[in-house]
Amino acid sequence: MIDRLATVNAARTLKVVGTILILSFLLDFLILLFPFQPTDKGWQIGLATALVDRGIVPMVGLGMLFAGYWIDSTNDGDRPQPVDLRFPALILSSLLGLLFLLIFPLHLNNVNQAKSQTVTRITQDADQAETQLKSQLTQLQAQLGNAQVKAQLEQQKSQIKAQFTDLLKDEQKYKQALDNPNLPATQKDLLKKFKANPQELDKFLAQQSDPQGLANERLNQIRQRKEEAQKQAQQEALKSGLRIGMSSLLLAIGYIIIGWTGLRGMGALQGGGRKKAPAR
Repeated sequence: MIDRLATVNAARTLKVVGTILILSFLLDFLILLFPFQPTDKGWQIGLATALVDRGIVPMVGLGMLFAGYWIDSTNDGDRPQPVDLRFPALILSSLLGLLFLLIFPLHLNNVNQAKSQTVTRITQDADQAETQLKSQLTQLQAQLGNAQVKAQLEQQKSQIKAQFTDLLKDEQKYKQALDNPNLPATQKDLLKKFKANPQELDKFLAQQSDPQGLANERLNQIRQRKEEAQKQAQQEALKSGLRIGMSSLLLAIGYIIIGWTGLRGMGALQGGGRKKAPAR
């Protein structure tokens, strides 16, 4: 009697938990549909990702549900069930298999289009930054053609060189500068470099006053960031395509196998559940 009671409780628990898992997935699915934006590629990618990430939940629910009915069948034989959820569960499994099968190519296509749009936007932003930099360089070179502006620039160079020279000659100020936590590490490295070789100071000032050199350095930074951003976009698209696409395909295969084999086993796919002819 105790064993029978434990079996009944176990079967009921499995069926209840399995049903809740399936219903929770369906509820999540309905919530994820809002706001409904079927033409938005980003919305489609987000929906597919969320569904695939939750896709194993109803499969576990189906397993628990059918395990509960199997326990009932071993305990009570073929006694009719008050509420038999196996048939609608198998129909749902077949529909989920079809859904995840459709997600597989759609997601790959959406990710590829989103990647192309991102790469195009990155290229456009980089081209715009290069155009602005070249325009600024042209304006600066025109200003440097003015003798008065050029004289002011030379005066500023001389003042900066004198300040650095005084700092490097005074050991106390030099150590204080290196110990200053507010001074960036790059500037500390420059101070050490100037201290080791005073000629580096003249090279540094010459570079800082050369607009063409600064523009080339800035241009290289823009192009390097563009390449890194494009590479990152391609890697993220590849990861998303592989992870979501392959997971969706595996879920589709699993649900289709569960649904179709279950329905075939129940006779739903064999002549619409025909009854056997009575024996004569």
